Amino acid sequence: MTTTDDFDWSLNEVPTARAAVRSQLEYSWFELRGRLTTVTQDEFTWEPVPGALSVRRRAESTAARTFGVGEWVVEWPAGRDEPGPRTVAWLVAHLTEVLTERYDWTFGEHRLRRPDLSYSGEVGTAVAALTAVADAWRSGIAEMADDDIFTVGFSQATEIDAQAPFAQLVLHVNRELIHHGSEIFTLTDLYRVGHRG
Repeated sequence: MTTTDDFDWSLNEVPTARAAVRSQLEYSWFELRGRLTTVTQDEFTWEPVPGALSVRRRAESTAARTFGVGEWVVEWPAGRDEPGPRTVAWLVAHLTEVLTERYDWTFGEHRLRRPDLSYSGEVGTAVAALTAVADAWRSGIAEMADDDIFTVGFSQATEIDAQAPFAQLVLHVNRELIHHGSEIFTLTDLYRVGHRG
């Protein structure tokens, strides 16, 4: 179980832009990581409505589009503006691919994309994969120089990233963690209220 002692509060006292975006990143991950350690397999795959987007075995998915290599695939909506309801499994997979692409195209080998990754519909494996890449991303930002936070093109993850100061990408990833993390909290809260025994 995580406690507030696990968060480095001293980041809030450092007067640099890198410390500010790091502080937001670290606290957002601290909150989400705490919830993910409590998610059960049933909560992970619970569909708030039948047919919600999820992570399924390749042979079991009927989604319009899927991605991923291996036994499991991540279902994707038919159109850009049609995300629809999704499971915690989907949200964890999405955060994993977002962080993996950004990490690899910033600090890594500049080769990994969403379709190249392996995903899992098993909560332990999926959360471990997300945790590993979140830790790598956090370490990369922690080890960079303060001045690099405003370097244009520091990341080559997307065309937008290549044309923007790196701080914008860090803030974007922070928004992803906050936004999808809040969805994970909401889904698990709803599941827990509805399945009290």
